[in-house]
Amino acid sequence: MGDINYAKLQNGSDIRGIAMDNEWKDPVNLTDEAVRHLAAAFVVWLREKTEKEELRIALGRDSRITGEKLLQNAAEGISKEDGTPFDFGIASTPAMFMSTILPPYEFDGSIMITASHLPYHRNGMKFFTPKGGLEKEDIKKITMIASELSFTGPYDSFAEKLDFMDIYADYLCQKIREGAAADDRDHPLSGLHIIVDAGNGAGGFFESKVLKALGADTSGSQFLEPDGRFPNHVPNPEDKTAAAAIREATLREKADLGIIFDTDVDRAGAVLPDGRTLTRNVLIALLSRIALAEHPGTTIVTDSITSDGLKDFILAHGGKHRRFKRGYRNVINESIRLNEEGTDSQLAIETSGHGAWKENYFLDDGAYLMVKLLIEMGKGHQLSEMIADLKEPAESAEVRFPVTRDNVAETADAVLSLITEEGPKHKGWTLEQENYEGVRINCGSDAGNGWFLMRKSLHEPIMPLNLESEAEGGVQVMAKGLLDLLRKAEGLDLAPLEALVKQ
Repeated sequence: MGDINYAKLQNGSDIRGIAMDNEWKDPVNLTDEAVRHLAAAFVVWLREKTEKEELRIALGRDSRITGEKLLQNAAEGISKEDGTPFDFGIASTPAMFMSTILPPYEFDGSIMITASHLPYHRNGMKFFTPKGGLEKEDIKKITMIASELSFTGPYDSFAEKLDFMDIYADYLCQKIREGAAADDRDHPLSGLHIIVDAGNGAGGFFESKVLKALGADTSGSQFLEPDGRFPNHVPNPEDKTAAAAIREATLREKADLGIIFDTDVDRAGAVLPDGRTLTRNVLIALLSRIALAEHPGTTIVTDSITSDGLKDFILAHGGKHRRFKRGYRNVINESIRLNEEGTDSQLAIETSGHGAWKENYFLDDGAYLMVKLLIEMGKGHQLSEMIADLKEPAESAEVRFPVTRDNVAETADAVLSLITEEGPKHKGWTLEQENYEGVRINCGSDAGNGWFLMRKSLHEPIMPLNLESEAEGGVQVMAKGLLDLLRKAEGLDLAPLEALVKQ
C-alpha cells in the first residue's frame, strides 16, 4: 500500500495526479503502485457489481509520455486480480466506453489513462462499464478498495494488443453515411475541405479514419502526430492559443470547417469558413438547432453559465432549455433524469464542450459532436445559416475569487446568502427564479440587460463569477455594483474583481 493517499487522487468521477518529475516540483503521487492498485480495485469492484468471475478489461491511453508505462501498470494490476487486460494503445476516451458496447468485443469494463487537457506531467484514469462512466461514489469506493490492497512484484502480465480505433471510427463513419444520405453513399463528404487540429493528442485518427475515409479533403490539418509534451499548444478547444491556431489554419486553408479536439477527444470545437468560432454558446446553439430539427420540442440541458441569447434561441426554435449545474456529469445526469420521468431530452452539453446525445448512450464525445455537424454539411446545409438568429453578448468576463478562510464551504454559503438578500435591493437587479446553482442576478437596462452568476467551485477553494452583457460597458457596471456589495463579505479576496473594475 505504501504511503499513497488514494482519496486525494479522486477528482470527481475521475482519478487525477502527478505522474512524473517536473519543473514545477510538484510531488509525484500517481505512482506505478497507485495505478496498479486502482486498476486492481476496479476489477474487485466490477466483479462485485457483475458477479462475473472472468472479466475482460480494455485499456487505452492518450499521448502523454507517462501513458505507456501507466497502461502497463494498470494491466499488471488487473492481472493480479485475475482479470484479462487488453491494450488498445493510443485511443480516445469515448472509444474506451464504446469498447464495452460495440461488437465483436463488448468488454466488461475499460480504463482510459488520461488527464484531459492538463499539463504533460499529470495523468489520470477514467473508468467505464457498459452502463457508462463511473460516478463520483463509484470512484470513492474504488479508492477505498485500492487503499486496502497489498501486493508486490514480480509483475508478469500479458495484455493482448488490439486496434479498436478502427472499429470506433467505422461506427462514426456509418453514422455520417446514414445521416447525410448523400448521392455518393460511400463518400458523403466528397467536395468538402475539412481540417483537423489534434493538438498532438489522441484525435489524429479523425482526420485519416473518418474524414479521408468519407472523401473529404483534409490538406492543411495540423498537429496530428501524438506527442505527450504538446509542443504546439495546449490541446484544449477553450485555450486562446489553441483556438487561434485552428482559426488561423481554417482561414489560411480556406477550409469549409476547422475542427479542434482536446487531448482525449471527449471535447471539441470548430471554426466556420469566415473564422467564426464554434465553442461555448455558439456550439450549443448549433447542436440544439440540429436536435430540435430531429426532435421538435425536446429539452436541451446546459450548465449554469449559458447566455440569455442561447435560451431565447432554443425557445424561438420550439425547444425547452434547462439551465442546470456546472460539471458535465451533472448536466448529463439531469438529461437522463428528465427522460426517465417522461420529459424528452436529446442533448446535454456544458459550455466547456462536453456534450452528450441520447442517441449515443449519453456519452460525452467530441468526435460525435463533430459527426452531427458533418451530417448537416453532407446534406448541403450551411452551418452559419442555422445559427444566423443567435444573439450573442457584446461582452463577457469571468472572475475567480480565492477564498481566504479554511472553512471554504461555509464562507461560500455566506457570500451567496449575502448576494441573495442584498442583490435585489440594487436598482434594476432581480433574482433569476429558475436557477439550480449559485446565485444568478439579472441586472436590467443600466447594465445592458446583463446578468451575473456567482457560485461555488466544484473542486477548488475559489468562487467563480461569470458576467455577461448585451451592451459595451455593461460588465463594468455590474462589476462595480457587485464589488460594493461584496465588501460586506468576509473571507473573499476581492482583488480579481477590483482589477476588472479598473480596466
